[in-house]
Amino acid sequence: MEQFQMNVYSNEAFVDFRTYQVGREQCDPQHLFGPAKRNHYLFHYILSGRGTLMATDHDGITHTFTLHAGQGFMIFPGQINMYMADEEDPWNYIWVEFDGLRATEILARTSFRWHNPVYLCGNPEKCEAMKREMLYLVEHPDLTPFSRVGHLYLFLDDLCGSIRDANLSEIKVKDRYINEAINYIESNFMNDISVESIARWTGLERSYFGKLFKKATDMSPQRFLLNYRMTKAAEMLRMTNLPVAEIGRQVGYPDQLHFSRAFKSIYGLSPRNWKKEIQNL
Repeated sequence: MEQFQMNVYSNEAFVDFRTYQVGREQCDPQHLFGPAKRNHYLFHYILSGRGTLMATDHDGITHTFTLHAGQGFMIFPGQINMYMADEEDPWNYIWVEFDGLRATEILARTSFRWHNPVYLCGNPEKCEAMKREMLYLVEHPDLTPFSRVGHLYLFLDDLCGSIRDANLSEIKVKDRYINEAINYIESNFMNDISVESIARWTGLERSYFGKLFKKATDMSPQRFLLNYRMTKAAEMLRMTNLPVAEIGRQVGYPDQLHFSRAFKSIYGLSPRNWKKEIQNL
């Protein structure tokens, strides 16, 4: 007998991370979802049973994965996918749908890719903690928005900490270039850096690097750098009383007008107005 529970949220005030829905389902035999395309990240963890995931890669090729209890799978925004419960031992899974400026940045550091969406546990303690956080979100639909986002952070921390480490021989060279680029951005976002300088750091030609980066993260290097800088700026606006001009300088924008325009392109408000909105929440 199919059992289903889902909580859907609307919390546009949060930009770093947002929880869109959480749920749990004991599926009927051969219960099918899709083909469909999601707008956000959607992670499933299998509590019991088995099933099959079919998901496209960036070249439009469909890959098929047979999964069982203790495993999981990540669905990416824009990815076409379909998944079906086993006929004899249908799966029972929990899920979290989320997104935000920090989501792509964090997931780019994991082994999850369109062509590699399967979750394998490498740390049982962390895996158990991740499962507890997911179940807590499902079982407490009346959490305040701040509490819900707090549990989302804990879920993501446990998710990333529990993923089985791949052997170096299994890590694609292309993925290592992406990680090098993200490391460079994190260490130098406050400086006058460009896509050219990031590409030079990785040792790749600019055009090829741009295509590689976008394919891996679904975001151009320019957009990723802008998002990262504005996320840092939002943190400082929330947590400090620094002048807007000083915050702009600390995230690589010596010109306050350019900084305000860049911030508004991401958050929809000027830095000053955004800070007022956050203080009023």
